[in-house]
Amino acid sequence: MNKNFKNITKDLKNSLDKDRYEHTIGVSYTAICLAMKYDVDLEKAEIAGLLHDCAKCIADDKKLKKCIEHNISINEAEKAKPSLLHAKLGAFIAMDKYGIQDKEIINAILKHTTGSQEMTMLEKIIFVADYIEPNRDKAANLKEIRKTAFEDIDKAVYLIMRDTLEYLKKTNSPIDNQTQKAYEYYEKLNKDK
Repeated sequence: MNKNFKNITKDLKNSLDKDRYEHTIGVSYTAICLAMKYDVDLEKAEIAGLLHDCAKCIADDKKLKKCIEHNISINEAEKAKPSLLHAKLGAFIAMDKYGIQDKEIINAILKHTTGSQEMTMLEKIIFVADYIEPNRDKAANLKEIRKTAFEDIDKAVYLIMRDTLEYLKKTNSPIDNQTQKAYEYYEKLNKDK
């Protein structure tokens, strides 16, 4: 994995823009920290963190084209906003280009944007790390969510989804049905505690 990590890092530095690369490194480091806290495989967290946005800098029209070419499903929200496809396309690229076969890593990449009901701990770690990594500074309630992430990751997932949905509604952005369902699941989970 260590050799693979170096090759992935080098390739991402060349294929992502500077800000996206710095974000990617921040997510990877944050994922490792959360993995230590929640007793998850550190290498899996590191690789998933590195590859979560590997398709982000691909132009939206190319994202659509590549998804169609590779029979990757596209829902209505993704048709309306093709940038959302970077998670699905990223999971495909992780397998096809980088040779990642670990299903936990692939699923963490796949779910890092929309989330899902009953996420695994690695999936939650990548979802949360993407939101709280050190280079982020504009998200709502960031200080509270960063602290909560290391105390109760399910609550952090809920808070991120709540704030994300509020932002999407305020900006009239398309909302993926998966995100809405995940939000409702984690909202109920947190109320039942």
